[in-house]
Amino acid sequence: MSVESAKPDLSDAVVTLSAKTASVDTRIEARDNHLKSADFFDAEKFPEISFKSTGIKKAGKDAYKLSGDLTLHGVTKPVVVDLLYKGKTQNPMSKKETIAFQVTGSIKRSDFKVGEKFPDGMVSDVVRIKADGEFAQ
Repeated sequence: MSVESAKPDLSDAVVTLSAKTASVDTRIEARDNHLKSADFFDAEKFPEISFKSTGIKKAGKDAYKLSGDLTLHGVTKPVVVDLLYKGKTQNPMSKKETIAFQVTGSIKRSDFKVGEKFPDGMVSDVVRIKADGEFAQ
């Protein structure tokens, strides 16, 4: 995850996130292997999930609505997620000011053609997303 902003109010922030689909870890090896297979993520064919913001709007104290394009399973769709500014502190090791953010939201896996053989009653169509990040300024 990266955040780039020239303005202190983050009104021009660009947020990018990426994850390797093969890194899925549910702590159950058989399930992980199934999720990595062509039935779901197809990690061999689609090795990365990515997000790049297209806009950000203030939604309350330390809260923002982050719009962007999510690419998953070869499909790119616009999404809106919540971005929460968690605060800043000085990193004791680097002595640099460090800020923390959390991104949360949900998507429908069917919108991205993930797990199409599995009905909603078997595997939820709604997938929750959560990403935490700390950034040195």
